[in-house]
Amino acid sequence: MNKILFIIPPHITFDDFINPFFNARTVQKKYGNFGSVSTEMPLGVLSLSAYVKKNAKAETKLVDFNIILNKLASFEFSSFADFFLNFFSGPNFAGYTPDIIAISALFTPAYQSMLDIAQYCRSAFPNAVIIAGGGIPTNMPDEIFKNSECFDALCYGEGEKPLLELVKADDKIKYLEDNPSWITRKKIKNGQSFKYDFIENLDEIPFYDYDLCEIKEYAVNPGITSFAHINESIKEEEKKQNFHIITSRGCPFRCCFCASHSVHGRKMRYHSLDRVREDLKRLRDQYGAKIIFFQDDQFLLDRKRALLIIDMLKELKMAAVFQGLALFALDKEMLCALKSAGINSLILPVESGSERVLKEIMHKPLNLSIVKRVVDDCRELGIYTDANVLIGLPGETKKDIEDARLFLKTIGANWFHIHCAGPLAGSEMYEICKEKNYLAGGYVGADFRRAVVQTEDFTSDYIQKKAYMLNLELNFVENNDFRLGNYKTALLGFEHALSSKNDHAIAYYYAAKCYEKLGNSEKAQEYMNKAKTITVEQPFWRNYADMFNVPI
Repeated sequence: MNKILFIIPPHITFDDFINPFFNARTVQKKYGNFGSVSTEMPLGVLSLSAYVKKNAKAETKLVDFNIILNKLASFEFSSFADFFLNFFSGPNFAGYTPDIIAISALFTPAYQSMLDIAQYCRSAFPNAVIIAGGGIPTNMPDEIFKNSECFDALCYGEGEKPLLELVKADDKIKYLEDNPSWITRKKIKNGQSFKYDFIENLDEIPFYDYDLCEIKEYAVNPGITSFAHINESIKEEEKKQNFHIITSRGCPFRCCFCASHSVHGRKMRYHSLDRVREDLKRLRDQYGAKIIFFQDDQFLLDRKRALLIIDMLKELKMAAVFQGLALFALDKEMLCALKSAGINSLILPVESGSERVLKEIMHKPLNLSIVKRVVDDCRELGIYTDANVLIGLPGETKKDIEDARLFLKTIGANWFHIHCAGPLAGSEMYEICKEKNYLAGGYVGADFRRAVVQTEDFTSDYIQKKAYMLNLELNFVENNDFRLGNYKTALLGFEHALSSKNDHAIAYYYAAKCYEKLGNSEKAQEYMNKAKTITVEQPFWRNYADMFNVPI
């Protein structure tokens, strides 16, 4: 029986973990504040494990360093490499010898950790076959093989079928060289091309292997902490009983900043409705799931199917969170259906407030009239909206950003997430940035908090500062709920900001004003005093308070 060790590197660089950026979410540990680590369920690995165990004799084990980092009460290592060495030297791995080590690396902040983990594993498990899959290995094989001699192969695209055949192979190294879905040094040197090996009927993948992971440790994840806080109908304990699910793969659109197609292709593939129902019921009945977090890239592309799944959620009495729904598909009927199923908050992938940027640069199937209509409809229906916005793309100008700012001020979204555009490996944007030398500081990845693109039109420092100014202006100084007198809703956003950054002077100020309007004078005074103390002690906040004429 083959022993497969799945490893997920941290979704954050070491520097961003120990020295979090000024606008980053932080968590407090012994010896200081550290960068917050994303803990979404690793659906790719859970699918791989389920598929391989169904079709071959295999034993699987998962190490998710995001969960491990979050559980640590303190962190006293000089590098992630030292941390990995310490972890694998512990009692959990005494006597354990895997036959295959599979590292899953989706996004480039995990790049260096992927290399460090492979280096340790090559030394500790010299007879193991070491492979990697995901967005980074699919799109950056040259860089990986240049910087590491530890990998036997990298998977091209989705890995269920290639990994199964690897498990079955008697001569695994020969199989990796023979199969076109595996990238090796020899193949690159010989100029060979690679091929996807997709599962066309997704129902062939069995119910995901959720038991592989520490389920309760994924309760606090970005989808829940960022958005479900505004749904007061869901109890705090129920928010911890959330499970991630994906019911489709593929995306036919060509947004310049996206790289999903490089792994999953552009053709849409779906689980059948019967399968979706079966999975939802099993998650509810066997695991006690209360909230389902859908990770589909294009959940609404098949409108009829989406409406039927929404009906299932209503029937099964399960709440839902979506990572982003296409705005062009969110007409009034669809929004009413979502609302009737108890979905009271939506992430809206607005991406830009500039018509030119949307059409000419992003190639996104969206126009600003749709954005305004969807936001207005959501406010009318009582659906809380969080608008995602990117600035700093190659080809964008300062005028485009100003146009976007003026437009965004006219829409009634409850909250805005302003991100610095970062090129994902495999995206059109990444290729443009490499070709034109737009990436600052030898950068290899994107986390959307730190600006790294610099062009003839702007510096990365300009984008970094502009993104934060937009955040302060749209979410605090001109917060729509505060402006409209919806002080209770506005307060939810301000308090959530404080839970992420406990020295946010401007959040304290506007939260104090909300408490004052709501008749809680004691809390209002407490928060106003905190706002004043912070602006006296920290020039950073004094500067922004003066800039926006916030009378602290």
